[in-house]
Amino acid sequence: MDAFGATLKSASHLANPSKSVFGGEENGFWGEKITWSFSNRAGACKIGKKLNLEKRGRKIKPGVAYSVLTRENSNETLTIPAPRFERQRANPKNVAAIILGGGAGAQLFPLTSRAATPAVPIGGCYRLIDIPMSNCINSGINKIFVLTQFNSASLNRHISRTYTGNGISFGDGYVEVNTCITVNWFWLRLRRQGKQETGGSRVQQMRLGNLYGYLRRDAKAKDIDNILILSGDHMYRMDYMDFIQNHIDRNADITLSCAPVDESRASSLGLVKIDSRGRVSQFSEKPKGVDKMAMQVDTSIIGLSAEEAVRSPYIASMGVYAFKTDVLLKLLRWRYPTSNDFGSEIIPSAVKEQTVQAYVFRDYWEDIGTIKSFYDANLALTDEFPKFEFYDPKTPFYTSPRFLPPTKIDNCKIKDAIISHGCFLRECVVEHSIVGERSRLDSGVELKDTFMMGADSYQTESEIASLLAQGKVPMGIGSNTKISNCIIDKNARIGRDVTIKNKDGIEEADRSEEGFYIRSGITVVVEKGTIADGTVI
Repeated sequence: MDAFGATLKSASHLANPSKSVFGGEENGFWGEKITWSFSNRAGACKIGKKLNLEKRGRKIKPGVAYSVLTRENSNETLTIPAPRFERQRANPKNVAAIILGGGAGAQLFPLTSRAATPAVPIGGCYRLIDIPMSNCINSGINKIFVLTQFNSASLNRHISRTYTGNGISFGDGYVEVNTCITVNWFWLRLRRQGKQETGGSRVQQMRLGNLYGYLRRDAKAKDIDNILILSGDHMYRMDYMDFIQNHIDRNADITLSCAPVDESRASSLGLVKIDSRGRVSQFSEKPKGVDKMAMQVDTSIIGLSAEEAVRSPYIASMGVYAFKTDVLLKLLRWRYPTSNDFGSEIIPSAVKEQTVQAYVFRDYWEDIGTIKSFYDANLALTDEFPKFEFYDPKTPFYTSPRFLPPTKIDNCKIKDAIISHGCFLRECVVEHSIVGERSRLDSGVELKDTFMMGADSYQTESEIASLLAQGKVPMGIGSNTKISNCIIDKNARIGRDVTIKNKDGIEEADRSEEGFYIRSGITVVVEKGTIADGTVI
């Protein structure tokens, strides 16, 4: 009597737990069709045990249902359908995003002296907040909270103009800006309802904890299964739902989006170590010296080539987190009631107690939380083939509509530059620079390696002439001024015959009374600052 094997074919494809979290190929038998046969005189039916049944080198793996049957006719094969196992699909309606407005923004000072970090201009016409907001919209996530604390007026104004009633539809979703005052109201409401909190939480944690209490109770926030935590000072384009799907597939309590980084960037980021299945085994926030060296890993395990692994021996957290809602609520309200920072307090502790997985992001990502990284990332946009750009019709970046006319350019030389709307350029040279909206560059101006953020309003020709007649400096850049290696904040006034080159190579300087600072060798002209005629920096 000949024995033969039955073919098993699942009714649907299963999520593969052994699939690489880093986007590798499928491996192992998970809902695939295989066949085999062998000859012996005994038959059996078993489920879930490993048999070394081979045909052309193939083995039946653990956890596979199979049947070994006997029959006189060995040419027949019986097909048995396996039970249907549906993959849980990520639904953007069950996801809420929370964008952290950041603290005082000390590392981006003086750009944050008047505005919250997410409100800082970028790319000529955008604000930093537009990056996570646009990523959410393009991912189909329409329940968004923005938490603000410092200098939030301009950020609130920008969000109101851009994302509430200006052509960007959120369907049944919403965008809410929560300030300290708003969240203090939530805090009082919690106490009135008898929700007792323990510990003396700082402001940041109070905002998060009470907001999630609100999420749990509010009718419009029902059915939120997963929470995205996003930062407002990063430059990247990302499909958050792919990230959430990975989070669900691996049944993680917390998932961190990570990226390989080199030695120069490692000490300013949170670093992780992971095992072969992508589980985070160690997290260290901005380690230095020996502690940083201890976080080195063989990054070839995440798909880097040997050469790339040598260049980028660290895996950094991007500050993009996915939490199961109930897990985050418990962590914030009960387990870590006095914590106020994800990177330095909550995540390192949670790694030891929760299932924390890594999702490795291999596209462009840059933390632009310092003056140097902010400057470099912006000017990189002017390259002929930039690593990141805002031009993508499938996943556009949104910003506030200004309804400005096209820029007017008279007899200028422009090379590798971005010129925003509503500018007036007259007989000037612009090279490897960004010129923001409503900027004015007079004749003889030379702008090189400079990010000029523009102005919030125009001055008429008569107003400019009147100011010049009084010996005052109008907004924009006056004639015959030469500027390089510089950031010019909004509404700055730079006079005629000015030279800004930092020719002495000074790394750090505070000259607020003169309208500028120097950070990492980059001259920063402050918002509404005035540089008098003939000044040399």
